[in-house]
Amino acid sequence: MDEIKTAGTTNNEAVDDVIVIGAGVSGLVTAFRLAEKGCRVRVLEAAPRAGGVIASGRIDGMLWESGPNSGMDTTPLINDLLDALGIREQRADARKIADRRFIVRGGQLIPLPMSGPAFFSTPLFSTGTKLGLLREPFIARSSPEIDESVAAFVRRRLGTEFLDYAIQPFVSGIFAGDPEQLSVQAAFPKLFALEQRYGGMIRGMIFGARERKRQREKSKNNAKSFSFNNGMQTLTDTLAHSIVAANGIIETGIRITSIANNVEGRWEVRGGEGKIYRAHSVVLSTPADAAATLLASLKAPWADDAAQALRDIPYAPLSIVISGWRREAVTHPLDGFGFLVPSRENAHILGALFSSSMFEHRADEKHAVLTTMIGGMLQPELPKRDDNALQEMVERDLTSLVGIREKPLWTKISRHQRAIPQYTFGHLKRVHRVDAVRSHAPGLFFCANWRGGISLGDCIKNGHLTADEVGAFVTSHRTP
Repeated sequence: MDEIKTAGTTNNEAVDDVIVIGAGVSGLVTAFRLAEKGCRVRVLEAAPRAGGVIASGRIDGMLWESGPNSGMDTTPLINDLLDALGIREQRADARKIADRRFIVRGGQLIPLPMSGPAFFSTPLFSTGTKLGLLREPFIARSSPEIDESVAAFVRRRLGTEFLDYAIQPFVSGIFAGDPEQLSVQAAFPKLFALEQRYGGMIRGMIFGARERKRQREKSKNNAKSFSFNNGMQTLTDTLAHSIVAANGIIETGIRITSIANNVEGRWEVRGGEGKIYRAHSVVLSTPADAAATLLASLKAPWADDAAQALRDIPYAPLSIVISGWRREAVTHPLDGFGFLVPSRENAHILGALFSSSMFEHRADEKHAVLTTMIGGMLQPELPKRDDNALQEMVERDLTSLVGIREKPLWTKISRHQRAIPQYTFGHLKRVHRVDAVRSHAPGLFFCANWRGGISLGDCIKNGHLTADEVGAFVTSHRTP
């Protein structure tokens, strides 16, 4: 896959309209949209390449993804972006078979029911849990003042078994998180809003569908998965190339050490080797701990409080083991998206994606690619194990669950010590403390997945919104 390493030049005397610090999806979308608006944009990235955790490649013709394998088509802004980038025709929609997802119970892969009749016939839940669902519309809503955990919310409305064998693995699959610690209001705001507005989940799903239709948005339950013919890196590479083509600048391998607002109302961004960049506005599109370090460099009480709020955002550790197999070596038909493992099943892995089944052109009919996740907030020590230990854990659990009969043809391991921000109790208050900085530091903006959602669709949507806000600021402050 192509990599953007350095584009443009550095001029210590130049004043940009906007400096975006961080070249993950959020930062790249923000920068691209600003470049479209005619802003002079510079993107600074500490890593040697743009794209953040998204990276794709092929081994022996089999496609691997070391970050997200796909996105969910939840907002029309996604296709709007692909059209603007000229890559709509490279989009690959998931096969119909990928609608089928499995949950492990009793060591067996059981399809997650996706309809009313399937729910009442599935062995995944007991008769009591199924009948209990009929009570859900009559359960009172919680007080909006209570910061309730996802686990407490689900137990109250759906029961413990539904939590254990549906929601807990679902939360592990999205956040690699612990539902006992995640705030439902912060982590799943639409779910919280359904209860508050309509009095329950079932009522909300029925009546909320009308509102989503008016807004041209889809629920994550109904949205289709998508990727690209050559992997997710197509998106980030094209964003980076397009920013440069619009006279933007991307510099990689630049570690920023401090930011400051000078007496002229302009921002100064300092990097290693004495580099100084100047702009009317700065967007911090970095993980929370990196943003905290830069805020602390402002050396003001209000900045210190915001920095501490950012440091208090925990991140889940995750290791991803991607493996290529002879198709004959896997006895399971791999007829779905993949499977998730509830913590009650006492496995080492969180789950696995049937990557080559999800999309066309990821492997030929004689091969299969599996992507297995290890770690998360419930097993934070496992991702630290050495490569051999990780491979042994994966092969042991895959042998038991999908019938692996021989060693993989190849294995690639991707480690993320701080993989996914956790929207735990008090998260919305922490974000509010960070937002309070804006009243003291005009021109400073934030766009990263520690706020506003962690999914690809959320990052694209938030990038669009941030670019609109930053663009309006720059227009009102730009010197003619």
